[in-house]
Amino acid sequence: MRIAIALGDPNGIGPEVAIKAAQHFARDPRIKPLLVGDGFVIEDTANRLGLDATPPFVDAEALDPTGYAPGTLDPRAGKATVGYVETAARLVREGKADAIVGCPHSETAVNRAGIAFSGYPGLVADLTGTPRERAFMMLTAKGLKIVHATLHESVSAALARLSPELVIAAVEAIVATAERLGEKPPIIGVFGINPHAGEDGLFGDDDERITKPAVAELRKRGIAADGPIGGDLLLSHRKHDVYLAMFHDQGHIPIKLISPLRASAMTIGVPLLFASVAHGCAFDIAGKGVADPTGVIETIELLAGKP
Repeated sequence: MRIAIALGDPNGIGPEVAIKAAQHFARDPRIKPLLVGDGFVIEDTANRLGLDATPPFVDAEALDPTGYAPGTLDPRAGKATVGYVETAARLVREGKADAIVGCPHSETAVNRAGIAFSGYPGLVADLTGTPRERAFMMLTAKGLKIVHATLHESVSAALARLSPELVIAAVEAIVATAERLGEKPPIIGVFGINPHAGEDGLFGDDDERITKPAVAELRKRGIAADGPIGGDLLLSHRKHDVYLAMFHDQGHIPIKLISPLRASAMTIGVPLLFASVAHGCAFDIAGKGVADPTGVIETIELLAGKP
């Protein structure tokens, strides 16, 4: 499988963990990594790591060289972050890559470049002509998979946007992704919106209006959806293949609790395979050669279907 690895923020740890991950798979016949970023960034990082040669790469030519300063937040690096993903997506369209891994980005750097950006899912949606509200994030770590119906927005905005149709679309994206990865049809646990999934209206009617009708409709369609159930109780059972959280923190907290730095984030509901690491670009250690590439390695294995 040909994996295009977009460097993320060139001033963060992205270039380092990308190169280390590419080196990890250098002798693996199943996976062919291809770095996507500015050639001078890749070559400088390889030199810092003491490598005799750089792994295969495509020069995206997206960064003003004067904006390259590892450990520094710079809008020019933010703009380049987007450029790397755009180039990787083009490689997939041209049949030169099968999937994309995005390395850590800085949302602040991208937005300071004048680009509206709240994470990779929205960008990937735009690049594939997918409505942003139909692109969802699935976090996975240590066998736990949680998809988010809403993501980077206030709780009030997310609640206003939640609907039976949105919940159904998220579950359908889960089913389609499992099929695309060659997995069995998943059993899906749906989180409630309110504590105890509203306790039959005692703690609000949101679940009566949104999640309960959605699950009922999914079952009519032959999809193994269970719920809504309060998130705490649902996760304590661990009887499901994938879970659907309603809000950012509902899904992020359990994943980050069990795996603070090694989770993967797959964008689902879009027509290409894209996943990223679920940790930040760590400006404090950028350029020092000490970054751990495990998150990128495991994200590549997720896309390649490796155990």
